[in-house]
Amino acid sequence: MIHVDRVIVVEGKYDRIALARVTDALVLETGGFGIFTDDAKLESLRTLAREKGLILLTDSDRSGMAIRNYLIGAIGSEYIRNAYIPDCYGTEKRKKHPSAEGKLGVEGMSEEVLASILSVAQVPREDVVDPITNADLYNAGLLGGRDSAALRAEYQIALGLPSRMSPRKFLEIVNALRTREEFLRDMAERKM
Repeated sequence: MIHVDRVIVVEGKYDRIALARVTDALVLETGGFGIFTDDAKLESLRTLAREKGLILLTDSDRSGMAIRNYLIGAIGSEYIRNAYIPDCYGTEKRKKHPSAEGKLGVEGMSEEVLASILSVAQVPREDVVDPITNADLYNAGLLGGRDSAALRAEYQIALGLPSRMSPRKFLEIVNALRTREEFLRDMAERKM
């Protein structure tokens, strides 16, 4: 069981149940899109964010990213660490049909994957020594070039990250996953 000091925010109760097998953290649900109109729940999340900090762990589909972006804007990115599940296609055990995009959500991830995701999310960005920068991404062809989006998507897949991720979020997560030396080695090996 992984100890997490921050409050983890997920979309629904099945996500919360999946995380209860992995962590002792307080896990709260947004109620899906219900968070857009639930002022009391949003205010509670703001208070918890200021006091303990949040880890957002939403599905990697369009809806999950919309909820994540709303919370970042409503609460403030300085209180939030983002955790991302990889794009995995299939159907969750309790469902008869896959989601609209065909991706598994948080509830469909194995305990090992969830533990790994939470471990990465706990790495404070300010603790990263010699961080990877936008200039490094540019020099590697992952930012600002004609094929940069495709190259970045390829690297995201290699790292087990979802496809729906802004370059800014990509940089944040790469700094949590890789040292500068590891990143440069990855780029040299992939000949990017």
